[in-house]
Amino acid sequence: MRLLEAVASHEDGAPAKQLAREAGLALPTAYHLLRTLAHEGYLRKEKGLFVLGAAAERLSSSGAQQNRRGMITDALQHWRDAIGVPVYFSVYREGEIEVVAVADTPGNPAVAEWADFRETGHAHAIGQCLLAQLDDESRRDHLDRYPAYSITPYTVRDDRALLRRLNGQGRMQPVVEHQEYALGTVCAAFPITVGSTAATMAVSLPCHQAGRLLPAARQLQNEVGKLVGTLAFSISI
Repeated sequence: MRLLEAVASHEDGAPAKQLAREAGLALPTAYHLLRTLAHEGYLRKEKGLFVLGAAAERLSSSGAQQNRRGMITDALQHWRDAIGVPVYFSVYREGEIEVVAVADTPGNPAVAEWADFRETGHAHAIGQCLLAQLDDESRRDHLDRYPAYSITPYTVRDDRALLRRLNGQGRMQPVVEHQEYALGTVCAAFPITVGSTAATMAVSLPCHQAGRLLPAARQLQNEVGKLVGTLAFSISI
């Protein structure tokens, strides 16, 4: 690890003798470790100098990804505590609905995923909000793979009815669903525009608190609007 750190500190690479000295290693030991690291793809040797290899870059990318996930989780937990509702962040990536992070508490639990969120996008506010942001071709491709059907008595019954609803959805208006995914639960989601990626944040509440739903969603939307630039990192997760 000290050798990797030493290599990383030299943008254009460094020779073995210099790296051994900086890592505090005997030269034969350093040579052996450098050859091993190069063999495993963590380093490359170019014109007598060692530089980081693809495997080390993947490690760096994974660490950055974990850091971004931690940042979005911290943000969701802040809004959860400030507004007093479960908060969700989701994206549409490679043809699938992905819930990136959720922040809730035992007193205000998130909606249990009793039916696969990816396959029931037509039924919950998160999925409807993401689908509303897609172009016609992408939307129909999704529905060809995951057609709409009723999973509760309140769910939209078919693709045609769903498309009518999505086409009538205001561009930045929250999508609201009442017991369409889970009985006893209401949910609201609003779009986040960051580049070309469809993304959404959402809140949920039990039905007896339905009066709080839109005010909570509006409050979250206003807060996110102030910080939307900082959410860009999460799109690449």
